[in-house]
Amino acid sequence: MNVEDFKDILYEKDDKTGIVMVTLNQVKRKNAMSFYTFWELWQAVDAMEKDDKAMAMIITGAKDPDNPDPAKEAFSSGGYFNIAAMQDIDPEIMKEIELTDIAQKRLTLKFFEFDKPVIAAINGLAIGAGFTLPLSCADLIYLSEHAWIRLPFVRLGIVPEFASTYLLSRAIGFQRAKEIAYFGEKMTAQEGFNLGLVNKVLPHDELIPYAKEMALKLIPPGGPGLAVRLTKRAFHQPYVEAVAKSLDMENEGLNKAVMSKDFAEAGLARKEKRDPVYRGE
Repeated sequence: MNVEDFKDILYEKDDKTGIVMVTLNQVKRKNAMSFYTFWELWQAVDAMEKDDKAMAMIITGAKDPDNPDPAKEAFSSGGYFNIAAMQDIDPEIMKEIELTDIAQKRLTLKFFEFDKPVIAAINGLAIGAGFTLPLSCADLIYLSEHAWIRLPFVRLGIVPEFASTYLLSRAIGFQRAKEIAYFGEKMTAQEGFNLGLVNKVLPHDELIPYAKEMALKLIPPGGPGLAVRLTKRAFHQPYVEAVAKSLDMENEGLNKAVMSKDFAEAGLARKEKRDPVYRGE
């Protein structure tokens, strides 16, 4: 598939700078990501690997044209598992999508071994995969002042993904990581910064310009692109095996958890707007 034909994301390369803007573009579902979205993201990385003139990636979320309030923007509301999202997909593409890879091992490792710089410009709410994807796939994470983070997995009766069970503890320590995972409480942008989960919180209108400014410092002619890429490899390669093992464990847990009574109860409780009554099974 050509990048111009993407449906769930926008892929826009600035030919002058080499910066590629990848925009999650399903605003009516708050940019929630389906298995197909993840497939397109894999293709976006693959396209950049093959394009010597594509130098750096910035990932952000599309704005809803019907909602001009910047405080209500969404980077991504997480995973989208409505079966309708999988309808009308080319059968050849479906052959490449492994529905048991709920943790997104294929995509995570594609990003993790991608040596060009990736910046996440989180412009609004980042729930579930809306934050675990940047955590595992981006080199730098910048947040709008209006952005917020929540990892609700365990409270929904499931397991985190994108190797976040490994990477979160490395970022903020074992105890805090488990606290965030177990309780899934909402974090403001500033709280995320204070924990060391993100690099900078910015005024909303400055988010994308700042992300581009930082990208230009990582790529030629303004940045030593070769040294950046070699440094990224040195950071990442020693951990590929551990990340892969973490993803395997997450997939094992997710495939078990999605069949559990607790997961069904959590979904029903959300629909009925009440507290879930878990059974531990």
